[in-house]
This record gives sequence, structure tokens and C-alpha cells, in this order.
Amino acid sequence: MNRRNIGRDPELTFRMFLTMFLLAVVYMAFMAVLWAAGASFIVIIFLAAIMLGVQYYFSDKMVLWAMHAKIVTEEQQPWLHATVERLATMAGLPKPKIAVAEMDIPNAFATGRNPQNSVVAVTTGIMRQLPPEELEGVLAHELSHVRNRDVTVITMASFFATVASLIMQNFFYMSMFGGHGRRDRDNGGALMLVFLASILVYIISFFLIRALSRYREYAADRSGAILTGHPEHLSSALMRISGKMQAIPSEDMRRVEQMNAFFIIPALKGASFAELTSTHPSLENRLKRLETLQNQLEGR
Repeated sequence: MNRRNIGRDPELTFRMFLTMFLLAVVYMAFMAVLWAAGASFIVIIFLAAIMLGVQYYFSDKMVLWAMHAKIVTEEQQPWLHATVERLATMAGLPKPKIAVAEMDIPNAFATGRNPQNSVVAVTTGIMRQLPPEELEGVLAHELSHVRNRDVTVITMASFFATVASLIMQNFFYMSMFGGHGRRDRDNGGALMLVFLASILVYIISFFLIRALSRYREYAADRSGAILTGHPEHLSSALMRISGKMQAIPSEDMRRVEQMNAFFIIPALKGASFAELTSTHPSLENRLKRLETLQNQLEGR
């Protein structure tokens, strides 16, 4: 079985490094604000280390749990296992675990902290609605995320953004512990400082992570299409998934919207996608890039 020369994406590597560097600066400043507000530096480091460790080592399990996806054996899904194993060998990757989520939403995602501990998951909806060659293109796209290690970077980058979001959401309850004395007014001022800092951290993190998320989809489209040798199969899969998404009840879409950054196509309908600062580039732009790649592969 020939190994496909996918090559590295220098721009993706640079973007991941730059995103992590900028976020590290932002998060160090945030920790300084927490310390200035009276929080124990040792406690900050201890809690951050624990939460970061949990997110790093258990993020794949949390994602699978959120999607109600279960690991399947070769006996349960022989075609999936055979196809993923073949593509992984061509990409020079160890075979990941394979999971299936019982839901009508046609989608797929990859998770895991590194190629040795990765999972590629699909929904029963996508297996029913895509022909084998298109599903193969989707699986190659997800394996490309594993190969590029961008799943790990997105997971780690979202850590303090999640912490900042929790502080913002629970500021009212934190402030309820204040009283009316001078010391309590000082505590209230410290809480307000932390609250404002958390807003700033969340906004900066949001835009940095979304920008990286959009580009990593381009990179996975490209390397996945090179892996199969058929960009047109991935193009038709993206169009089919996007079209089928319109028939999914809105209630079902809302249940998985927190997973949009992981999906190959976000669980959104029609114009709502364009109105958001999205996790994915537009379908039109993705299709244009795949068409250009197909022309290049065909020597046109």
C-alpha cells in the first residue's frame, strides 16, 4: 500500500504556534490579575494544572460522552475499520479508535491528545446518507486533523477561555458573598477587576481560536483530499452534508452546537452560519479550494 506524500502545512504550523504564544501571554496576564485581586498564586497554579491535566488527558472521553458516541469493534463496523486503517497507513499514522454516535445529524469529528491516543467518530446519520467514496473523503479529512495535531491545539487553547467564561457566568453569585463594609467594598472591587479581565480574556481567546479553527478546516480538506486522491468526493460530501443539515430539527441541532468546532460541517442552518463568527470557513470557499486542488492534481 503506497504512502501518500501529503506534506506539512507550514502556514497551519505557524498559526498554531502563534495562537498558542499569544494565548499564553493573555493567560499569564489573566493569572497576574487574579493574583493582584488577592487569589493565592499557589492555588491558581494548582487549580490550573489540575484542570489543564483533566482537559488534556480526558478531553477525548468528554467529547465522546457529549456526543453519546461509543467505541465500536471491527466486528460491529468492518467497513469503517478497514477504511480508516487503510487511510491511516497511507498517512503514516497509527490506527485510531473508531466511534459511532447514534444520531440523525450527518457529521463526523476527530478527538484525542495525540496520534497514538486518537478517536475518529461518525454519526449513524452520515453513514446512512453518504455513499462509500464520499464517506471515505470525510474520514480522510478527520484523519488529517489527527495528523496535523490541530485537535490537541484547539483543545488546549480553549482551556482558559472556558475558565474565563465560567467566571463571567458566575460573577453574580461570586459578588453575593460581599457585604457593605470597607473590606467588602475592596473585595467587590477585586471581583469586578477579575470579571472585566475575564471578559477581555474571553474575547481575545474567542477570536484567536476561531481564526485558527477556520484555517485548520482548509488544511484538513487539502491533506484529506490528497490522501484519497479525489478532492471531488470530499466536495460532494460537504455539499450533501450541508444540504441534509437543513432537514434536521432545530432542537436536535441545539443539543450538539457546543461541538461545532469539532464537526466537519457545523450544526447550523442557512443564514445563521453567516451571521456568526464561525468555527468554519464558508462552504463556498472550501469548495473553491478543493476545485483548485483537483485541477492541480490533474495537471490543469
